[in-house]
Amino acid sequence: MGLMSRIVTSLRAGSVLPSPNIWHWPDLYEAENRAQDVDGAVWSLLDALCPWTGDVLDIGCGDGFHLPRFAERARSVLGVEPHPPLVERAVARVAGRTGVAAVLGSAQDLPVADGSFDVAHARTAYFFGPGCEQGLREADRALRPGGTLVIVDLDGLHAPYGRWLRADLPTYDPVEVDRFFEIEGFTRHRVGTTWRFADRGTLEAVLRIEFSQPVAARAIAETPGLEIPVGYRVLTRRKPTGLILR
Repeated sequence: MGLMSRIVTSLRAGSVLPSPNIWHWPDLYEAENRAQDVDGAVWSLLDALCPWTGDVLDIGCGDGFHLPRFAERARSVLGVEPHPPLVERAVARVAGRTGVAAVLGSAQDLPVADGSFDVAHARTAYFFGPGCEQGLREADRALRPGGTLVIVDLDGLHAPYGRWLRADLPTYDPVEVDRFFEIEGFTRHRVGTTWRFADRGTLEAVLRIEFSQPVAARAIAETPGLEIPVGYRVLTRRKPTGLILR
């Protein structure tokens, strides 16, 4: 089955929570993406967790920053993004490449056929803990038997970034989130990495779009150079290949 034949052209309605950063500052978020995981620790872990040579679905792909990297090895790559201006940017980013595309759609209502993908990837998008059950079901529907859902999110227990995150979101409990995904059958991996910026102005601007004004000011004061240690929580769940008997 070809890439475009797996795309369901009619998008079904679904509620979407606006992203507080990339929706409003896509160019600055591009600089943030380029600064993240400069040592490749997250990518090395992802390589070890599952194969990326089949058909890959990137859920909440934003402006398609990761699509070209997936396309280096995958048979096909499809990015799904709910914000139309970001879809346009993603389409432009992959223009001229074969086997890679981006379309409008939400995690809760993916515009793809059943059993179309070998890997579904979501990075800091939608799957933040309790409340994402519909998206989990949709990802399972999109996966073939034996396929893997991979969720990459910031680790709220890893200092200093996690400390700033919790200061801005006092009701966010990373331990509760860990428990939720354990109950949902995910395997958890924690990985520490580094964000490294080309200049101080970009680092400070990124912190200002990620956090409220007082927390951003605190983060800037606590970051004397161009690097920020950041931890990620990487979650994986494999779709069963046969019947599950209980």
